Amino acid sequence: MREVVLHVYDVTNSDSEKTNNTILQINRIFKDRIGLGGIFHSAVQVYGEEEWSFGFCENGSGVFNCPVSKNPMYTYRERIVLGETDCTIAAVNRILRELSREWPGSSYDLLSRNCNHFCDVLCERLGAPKLPGWVNRFANAGDTAVVVAENTAVKFRQAKTEIVNASRVAYRFMAGLTSKNQASPESPGDQNRGSPTFQGTWLKNVVSAGAKPSSSGSTPSQEADDAPPLQRQKSADQSTRL
Repeated sequence: MREVVLHVYDVTNSDSEKTNNTILQINRIFKDRIGLGGIFHSAVQVYGEEEWSFGFCENGSGVFNCPVSKNPMYTYRERIVLGETDCTIAAVNRILRELSREWPGSSYDLLSRNCNHFCDVLCERLGAPKLPGWVNRFANAGDTAVVVAENTAVKFRQAKTEIVNASRVAYRFMAGLTSKNQASPESPGDQNRGSPTFQGTWLKNVVSAGAKPSSSGSTPSQEADDAPPLQRQKSADQSTRL
């Protein structure tokens, strides 16, 4: 059996010292004080004095290695023994070659395919426990937020369509009623306009019609305007990486 060790770094690879200090402060608050997580880079060590991780590059594999705890891009934080593997060194080398082909650098994504996701997959192949939840919690929370925001936007558009349709039905109903009253101002229906029975019937008609939105409830231009901002910003968000 051989130990599988996780090495965790604070992500301080910004050109701005202010940004780096802010990230360190976020990590101290959310990880050290609250225990939720933070913005981290991780790498896995098994056999030898090198650690393996994953990052963005335009061409070739994103899998890379460096001396343990010596990644020059980040600030080293801590060492965590995850467990043990019964893989031989030859088996480990084979797994790393396979992952190098499966994880091209161009496939990097901050929320769904970052260095922490890679380390999880590597640990799974080694038969070792996965990373502690706090290491990648910010990315996982980001995924959840995107899904919730998209679902909320869809429900909002549906509700908006139903409200617009109900309003149109009410308008047509009232316009028709006005036209009828103007044609015969002394009709029996005019005497009952304010009665509870009439009001209850009118409200029932509006609600019933509004519950079945027509396909003309929104125009293509409206649907484009209602597109969730997160979808338009996704390409910009992906430019940042751990």
